[in-house]
Amino acid sequence: MPWNDNANPGPWGSPPPSGGKGEPDDKPTGQGPRRPPSGGPGTPPDFEEIQRRFSAWLRGAGGGGGRGPGGPLPSRRVLTIAGGGLVALVLLSGVILVGPKEEAVVTTFGAWTRSYGPGLWYRLPFVENARKVDITTIRTTDIGGVQGASVLEESLMLTGDENIVDMNFAVNWRVSNPGRYLFNVDDPGATVKAVGESAMREIVGRTALDPIISTGRAQVQAEAAALMQRMLDSYGAGVIVDSIQIRNAQAPKEVVAAFQEVATAGQNAEASINAARGEAAKVRQQALGYRAQVVSEAAGEAARFNQVYEQYRLAPGVTRDRLYIETMERVLSRSNKVIIDGKGVTAPVVLSPDVFRPKTSTAPAAAAAPQAPGAAQ
Repeated sequence: MPWNDNANPGPWGSPPPSGGKGEPDDKPTGQGPRRPPSGGPGTPPDFEEIQRRFSAWLRGAGGGGGRGPGGPLPSRRVLTIAGGGLVALVLLSGVILVGPKEEAVVTTFGAWTRSYGPGLWYRLPFVENARKVDITTIRTTDIGGVQGASVLEESLMLTGDENIVDMNFAVNWRVSNPGRYLFNVDDPGATVKAVGESAMREIVGRTALDPIISTGRAQVQAEAAALMQRMLDSYGAGVIVDSIQIRNAQAPKEVVAAFQEVATAGQNAEASINAARGEAAKVRQQALGYRAQVVSEAAGEAARFNQVYEQYRLAPGVTRDRLYIETMERVLSRSNKVIIDGKGVTAPVVLSPDVFRPKTSTAPAAAAAPQAPGAAQ
């Protein structure tokens, strides 16, 4: 029995009014609505029509092949083209383009097998995977705080002389081995931070406070960077530490005033030391000048004595008398003198006290006598 039998309205409504074998009646009647045309609402889909239209579309897409019912279906060609395109896309998905600052790490079934430098490379799709890592960019990890905001758990450290220093610093690092960087440590950034803090605490722990907050920062930075590199190498982290920069290092706020007083006292001591060194240099120069003067005068006296000796050897009597006269002249010229002729005087001579007073001017030789530095005037 057909599905659209008049006795069975079917799932799409009442059957069409017909007097025969299911054919529509051309005469409108009032017995009920006519069956709507194919494709309208309430009409079941015509699967043969759908198949016919789909076959026609395939023939058009396949290049206009035979349209007869006995001709070959072009859907195979379409499927072949589509399959080839899909295969090409899959193969092209394995191409790897690595930039000049990158390095690609290739894994096969999740295991690291090889690495590729800059250039165009290939991997097997679905079997191998590639991850690119920047190996030239300098990364910075801040420890102890950023921009003046300290993290006390990280910044407070104990020094070698049992003081406390509040320090924040930055670690500059880059990737040296991408494979180790990705697979040997779980979180490379956190590892670098933890190792940097540990290395700095060890170096600070054997260094006094004063060098850390004043003139010894460069040495502390270099030692901490070297220790940090050794620790990361032991982990196989694939990281190079370029430098460590101490941004701030000072005593805790509670004792800053006391440390400032100590620093001021140190500056005053340095100023006093410099002044003393300058005075010492001045006295030394004066002493050197006096020494040169005395040596020069002694050399002149020795030369004069040698000349007198030569004259004395040629004429001893004359030279002896001349030396005696010159000596008496030099001695007597420095004192007041009263000369009395003893032959013509019989009564005692009374002299005025003014005669024995010192003369107001000394002899030229006495005025020109050198005086040693520091002697009493």
